[in-house]
Amino acid sequence: MNTEKSILKKVYTAKTKEELMEAYNEWAREYDGDLEEFGYQAPVESVNTFLKYVDSDAKVIDVGCGTGLVGSLLCKNGFCGIHGLDYSKDMLEVAGEKDIYDNLFHADLTMPLDLKEKAYDALICVGTFTYGHVESDAFERILSLVKPGGHIVFTVREGAYDDLNYREKMVEMEAKKLWELKEMTDAVYFSGENVSCKLCTYEVL
Repeated sequence: MNTEKSILKKVYTAKTKEELMEAYNEWAREYDGDLEEFGYQAPVESVNTFLKYVDSDAKVIDVGCGTGLVGSLLCKNGFCGIHGLDYSKDMLEVAGEKDIYDNLFHADLTMPLDLKEKAYDALICVGTFTYGHVESDAFERILSLVKPGGHIVFTVREGAYDDLNYREKMVEMEAKKLWELKEMTDAVYFSGENVSCKLCTYEVL
């Protein structure tokens, strides 16, 4: 098993997309077991919030789906026909083996998305807005995928929330009437290291 120090450091200190891809591809087969060991609570916390706003018959996309941890939880709560999107092909391969997703997309959130706009009733994104991953301009890219009146639930890791100006972009988009904040709470991210995150829910306008 990878140790937290080695693999998480490699993920969060990646300087290029290529380094990040290499880290996640290397980690794909041990990812689920390692995160359970680390006490990764963000998927459970996020799905519990998602259930408050989104019905199980909604058309949902799981952005940054990784190996399907969030998708598995959605499935257990009655969601079907989920779509997933991730940057790592190896992670997507593992997710595909779980028979959770109707469709899986390989895409880079730092670039324009080649997906149909306003195709989904709701979107969930866990563990993507953090150090070494995706900058705040991706908020507008994910928002474009969701119908007006739909909901977006996402996490922002503590520290990165302020350091990487995520909050500034969120407020800017609120001012532009692109989305409306419904709920923001502090939630457990990694219980093993006592790391928290902002758990945010927005309605698309």
